[in-house]
Amino acid sequence: MKKKIVIPFEGTKEQELQLKQELAELVKVPGGLMPALQKAQEIYGYLPKEVQIMIADAFGVPLSEVYGVVTFYSQFSLYPKGKYQVSVCLGTACYVKGSGEIFDELVNLLGIDNGEVTPDRKFSLDATRCVGCCGLAPVMCVNGEVYGRITAKDVKGIIEKYN
Repeated sequence: MKKKIVIPFEGTKEQELQLKQELAELVKVPGGLMPALQKAQEIYGYLPKEVQIMIADAFGVPLSEVYGVVTFYSQFSLYPKGKYQVSVCLGTACYVKGSGEIFDELVNLLGIDNGEVTPDRKFSLDATRCVGCCGLAPVMCVNGEVYGRITAKDVKGIIEKYN
């Protein structure tokens, strides 16, 4: 079994102060947990355990409740995003044309799995659903740049452009 990559939390005091100010207002709002998580991700870029604990404490709810919301909604990330955000469409058109193999090649090449970031924070990897480029299937994107009609053999060359 592959070991999960652990990225140390590097939040600043300024970020913490900003989040605490936001939380002070949002705890008064019915249903404020979701906006608090959105604001926290806006501030930090992701929702590590340390941030989830701050939110759970502010709302007086168990950490498990916060974690449940974070992991339920795809808009939230438990990991920071890399300088180069790599995504592979696993929608039907792309998948039947081989995007699963492309994704597997990226996992092997980068040494990370879906939603993770490399230890140097250079690359992050996300499986996505339809990106609206079905005519170019299979599709991979790096920071929004679309690479279409590719195969697993093309992946290494594309990633090397960003090294």
